[in-house]
Amino acid sequence: MVEIGYKLACEEHGPQDLVCNARMAEESGFTFAMISDHYHPWTNRQGESPFVWGVLGGISQVTADLQLITGVTCPTMRIHPGIIAQAAATAGTMMPGRFILGLGSGENLNEHIFNSYWPPARVRIEMLEEAVEVIRTLWKGGMQSYYGTFYTLENAQIFTLPEQLPPIYIASEGPISASMAARVGDGFINPGTNAEETLIVFRDSGGADKPAYIEVSVCWAETEEEGQTTAYEQWPIPANTGELNRLLPTPAHYEQLAKMATPEDVAKHVVCGPDAEAHIKKIEEKIRMGFDHVCIHQIGHQQREFMEFYRNEVLPHFQE
Repeated sequence: MVEIGYKLACEEHGPQDLVCNARMAEESGFTFAMISDHYHPWTNRQGESPFVWGVLGGISQVTADLQLITGVTCPTMRIHPGIIAQAAATAGTMMPGRFILGLGSGENLNEHIFNSYWPPARVRIEMLEEAVEVIRTLWKGGMQSYYGTFYTLENAQIFTLPEQLPPIYIASEGPISASMAARVGDGFINPGTNAEETLIVFRDSGGADKPAYIEVSVCWAETEEEGQTTAYEQWPIPANTGELNRLLPTPAHYEQLAKMATPEDVAKHVVCGPDAEAHIKKIEEKIRMGFDHVCIHQIGHQQREFMEFYRNEVLPHFQE
């Protein structure tokens, strides 16, 4: 059965709002939520970027059944994978059976801040695979040491481990990372780029029976035109193609890039407006590709109105 989830966009909302939005999402019928893990927003207009692990603690106290997944955390440069192992174990303890650790190779925007060198994609994927090994090593319990190509542990032990360890899902937008995701991950995440191609690689590489998540950006508004304007002003990222969203280092660069796009360019990738059939059609498109979890990212600040719209007009279609 396909599950529909809600995106907690830390780039657009402060910590208190994210906690409230998670509670509303559960009450509205979304079965899971993905929460982004950024140091910077994509643009200064978005204006937020709270520490995700603190926000998760708050969400754990106001939800009961909502599954939470980091969408996604980069455990390779900004934060050592040993710290991510501890943070995820704590989140899993606070949300028994409903926390998933989503991992990816990151963006220069967030990860370069403590490094002078942004590695090429193949190296970043190798770092991610080793980081997963570090995390799983620590989750075995007991005192652990690890000596790898990129990471070292010396006498490290995580004392607070959940009875049920969180699954680890791997994000991918290309064939190399999709193959790695099938090999070392418990599930697959695609942020919306090269979705069908990477899912095929993931399934063919050993991930045939594993969950597959995809993110879909929408902008509910009272009119299609209003939605297009909001999407362009608040979230111009979908108009970017190729490797740009992995390479640019600051929000100012993404603002410069946005000036080269138009609201119509963004709307090619974002469902805008109040037409329920358009939203349903976009979700069904992803289901036909083979995704069994579709996460909806509502752009802008009309979150309550969006949830009422989905609860009444979109979610019942898939529940039936």
